[in-house]
Amino acid sequence: MTQSLTIARPDDWHLHLRDGAMLAAVLPETARDFGRAIIMPNLVPPVVTGAQAAAYRERILAALPEGADFAPLMTLYLTEDTDPDDVAAAHASGLVKAVKLYPAGATTNSASGVSNFENVRAVLERMAEIGLPLCTHGEVTDHDIDIFDREAVFIDRVLDPIRRATPGLRVVMEHITTANAADYVRSQDANLGATITTHHLIINRNHILVGGIKPHYYCLPVAKREEHRVALRAAATSGDARFFLGTDSAPHLDGDKLAPCGCAGCFTATNTMPLLAHVFEEDGALDKLEGFASLNGPAFYRLPVNAAKLTLQKSEAATQFPEKIDTENGPVTVFDPGYPIHWSVAR
Repeated sequence: MTQSLTIARPDDWHLHLRDGAMLAAVLPETARDFGRAIIMPNLVPPVVTGAQAAAYRERILAALPEGADFAPLMTLYLTEDTDPDDVAAAHASGLVKAVKLYPAGATTNSASGVSNFENVRAVLERMAEIGLPLCTHGEVTDHDIDIFDREAVFIDRVLDPIRRATPGLRVVMEHITTANAADYVRSQDANLGATITTHHLIINRNHILVGGIKPHYYCLPVAKREEHRVALRAAATSGDARFFLGTDSAPHLDGDKLAPCGCAGCFTATNTMPLLAHVFEEDGALDKLEGFASLNGPAFYRLPVNAAKLTLQKSEAATQFPEKIDTENGPVTVFDPGYPIHWSVAR
């Protein structure tokens, strides 16, 4: 017996596409299921100006498969030299939908991020004036802070002070990984939202470390204790409009993932929607999946819901997903939840 669920076509509110050969290989995996995506700007060099964002958008559009219906939503990488006027102009043109804050050194290609938050105050104030959201990688990078505590400390030391000092600033806490973050979002007004990834709903830190290190489960922010994974699932399946899907799908070549200093990131673009259907069904919340994947994100970003639909179907046989996506430079491993998935996207 086949069970089906039809929802508005989903969007991905946090996506890494990279550039060049990697972009060409992974973009079709997102464009197949998603109508839009917030595109991360942490290229090398990063996308810091409106002109650079426009050029990157053109490269993305040129790499789309023929007939694909997908819109990249561009972001700017916040640096201590970011020009508030350039940000405002890029937003006014309709090109840029958010600005991304990386604390310097927090994750992949974040060396150009912010160290002194006083130096970006003028940019944040202009963003509050024009309603442009700030997307945050919510971790401090102090060497004396345990990696499993960096998100909670970021809320107290960085995020809450920024929001208090900049009334009206709209903020997305991206890829939250802790009960602390979920509770903070619930305690605040509608100017604060949060994305949750597919993989953080499925894995905890044991999956990375028990029985041998699993490089393809290593991501930043790193997965936390089981109690935090449970809290994230409760938030995602709650129906609370402040939580929405941002996969943080982050492709790396297998050689880079398996290196002595392996890259952080899980590549979930290929199978996110079937995995989410499994998670939401498991938690008795299939009726909340459309809100999380298709409705809440557009509401926060003040964009219309996609008119197109996507149908998920469940069958007795387990769905077979590709193990890897091939690029010109080598394979990228697709995230494996570690158990059978019986949902698929109807084609």
